[in-house]
Amino acid sequence: MTRTAEEIGRTELGPRPLPPLGEQRPPARPAAVDTVLGTGLRVIAVQHPTVPMVEVRLSVPFAGADPLHAARAEVLAAALLTGTERRDRVAIDTELALVGGEMSASADPEQLSITANSLADGFDTLLDVLADLLTGAVYADDEVAGERGRLVERITVAGSQPRVIARKALQKHRYGDHPFTREMPEAEDVAGIEAAQVRALHADAVVPRGSVLVVVGDLAPDDVVARVDAALGGWSSDRSATVLPPLPELTPGALKLVPRPGAVQSQLRLSAQSIPRTDPGYAALQLANLAFGGFFSSRLVENIREDKGYTYHARSYSEFTPSGATLLVETDTASAVTAGALHEIRYELGRLVLSPPTESEVETVRQYAIGLLLTSTASQAGLASQLSGLAPLGLGLEWLLDHPERIKAVTADQVAEAARLFAPTRFTGVVVGDPAGFPDLELLGGVTQS
Repeated sequence: MTRTAEEIGRTELGPRPLPPLGEQRPPARPAAVDTVLGTGLRVIAVQHPTVPMVEVRLSVPFAGADPLHAARAEVLAAALLTGTERRDRVAIDTELALVGGEMSASADPEQLSITANSLADGFDTLLDVLADLLTGAVYADDEVAGERGRLVERITVAGSQPRVIARKALQKHRYGDHPFTREMPEAEDVAGIEAAQVRALHADAVVPRGSVLVVVGDLAPDDVVARVDAALGGWSSDRSATVLPPLPELTPGALKLVPRPGAVQSQLRLSAQSIPRTDPGYAALQLANLAFGGFFSSRLVENIREDKGYTYHARSYSEFTPSGATLLVETDTASAVTAGALHEIRYELGRLVLSPPTESEVETVRQYAIGLLLTSTASQAGLASQLSGLAPLGLGLEWLLDHPERIKAVTADQVAEAARLFAPTRFTGVVVGDPAGFPDLELLGGVTQS
């Protein structure tokens, strides 16, 4: 006779107690090399022999003050893999496919990113294709025109999405005209980009000095560095890659109401200045954030999703740049309950300060944070992406491997101290929606349409 899970979990004396969590084992220290080549390219190579593959992440600082820089950068990233002097688009795809690999490129206000992988024994082929793209991409007129047209279509569609509108509004409210706000160029700007402009941008800005190449896989690190040096030695420049200018400190204040007539939902986005990963208090902040809104069982989610039913999704998280960090709180809600949702967000922010996480809450989020970190770095792709994100902050493998111990050492008192960064008076932000749908919002105060 088959028993149900509920029957298995109970005895005559009541529910079976759950066994205690096992002791978290520290991650193994893999062989690794972190060095800078003669060209100025920083190479981080980590041996991770879980599968016979290799993951590659190249990050080139790619900021620009010109208002059209974002449009040029997007077209460059879209057209980078369309051909070189030695290979056309089909040849690039075919060579990578023959070694079980793939490659893609993307651009944001901070950097140009190239993501690639292949079988370990195809690493030399992958490097050869990468070197060819970095030194010989041609950006043919017809290829650029095709990618430009597809970008215009995607940007036009994305620009009408509420989450994109909210993000643009928040960035403008936080940082004005700083280059960091140009995460998505305007469609009309992209439409005017010519192939010659893209070629000029590549020649000027796609340079190794200041860039970071992360390689994680089933290869010896010293061997990786030697092969990278040989393959990418021809990629050189006297210039350094262009780093994003420091962001101004956020000024706390009223939320800005951004009207969106006819909208049936509202987007709430709040932000406050925070501390970077290099700060000694970062681990405590990480746990405070998880307790507030960083995972499904957080206080914020329990309140406005489970208890009030105001939203399906709410979260809080940290956003990092080389010059600092911010806290963000976001949710989307029906217009009719916009004021209620904002009230509860403010309430939970204040409650975190005045009634900080208990010992039990801290232990719960501690186990979650350590487990999430160990899981995210268990794969080659996860570890490569983590290291690629840490490198611009001046951090590397040692910081990542030591972080679980820092999380273990955090006390409830330290979390309570970090929770003070969530004081509602430290935040600003935007509310995007139809004011006719939430006339009671003005009763809360702290929201302005100017």
